[in-house]
Amino acid sequence: MDLLSHEPVIRATIFFGILLLMALWEILTPRRRQAIPRHGRWPSNLGIVVVDSLLVRLVFPAAAVGFALYCESKGWGLFHAVDAPTWLAFVGSVLILDLAIYFQHILFHAVPTLWRFHRMHHADTEFDVTTGLRFHPVEVLLSMGIKIAVIAALGPPAVAVLVFEVILNATSMFNHGNVRIPSGFEHVLRWFVVTPEMHRVHHSIYRDETDSNFGFNLPWWDHIFGTYRAQPRDGHEGMTIGIDRFRESREHWLDRMLVQPFRSGVRKSGQSETRKTQE
Repeated sequence: MDLLSHEPVIRATIFFGILLLMALWEILTPRRRQAIPRHGRWPSNLGIVVVDSLLVRLVFPAAAVGFALYCESKGWGLFHAVDAPTWLAFVGSVLILDLAIYFQHILFHAVPTLWRFHRMHHADTEFDVTTGLRFHPVEVLLSMGIKIAVIAALGPPAVAVLVFEVILNATSMFNHGNVRIPSGFEHVLRWFVVTPEMHRVHHSIYRDETDSNFGFNLPWWDHIFGTYRAQPRDGHEGMTIGIDRFRESREHWLDRMLVQPFRSGVRKSGQSETRKTQE
């Protein structure tokens, strides 16, 4: 219960610290020139975080960490059933939760109805730290539901869930950063964590590139399951970010972002939404 009472402070402190650090890094050494100024995107991308946080606390008052504490008190889950050592339960929980998020990400790309909600994340026509925070509230609630189910099955230590949640949030901001990393160091780093250079490929307008590099924290799952792609075909400077719908600047406003899943994304020509395939 002491852990639960400090969770909001821990998460908020790390969140704002990473956000500030990444924003400064983007200003000092940007990777790509951005056509849309920050004031045209950041208010809505940050505003959606407020909406998401309020809804999660409303629907899941105790959230993931609180539910993990409840499972501990009841002895629910695999790690309690086998009486696993604390270190094994901790490491195993972080890895399995990360794997679950990897498969969840694939699911949100593969199922058309789920893609409608996830595409709000991909509809950002720029790629920076706030893109890593831009998720539709319905997707966030569904993701929390999936995590709750995994926690119920695993019975992970609550501290492992807290660590995973903090890492997931921090790496999402990092791997969406518009930051320049020395190429030699980046090639080594991407073996241990998903880098911006690796994840940017996932935000390409081409579908075969969008449907790759699904990892958020660890890059290993993409290598193991064959979804890894090293570079975008048009290069990082020349690639087009986003999807081929909702590209007008007005689409970056919060109201449009919230209702986007319920819109068809039809062009003036009457074409239904598609993601560009390989040319």
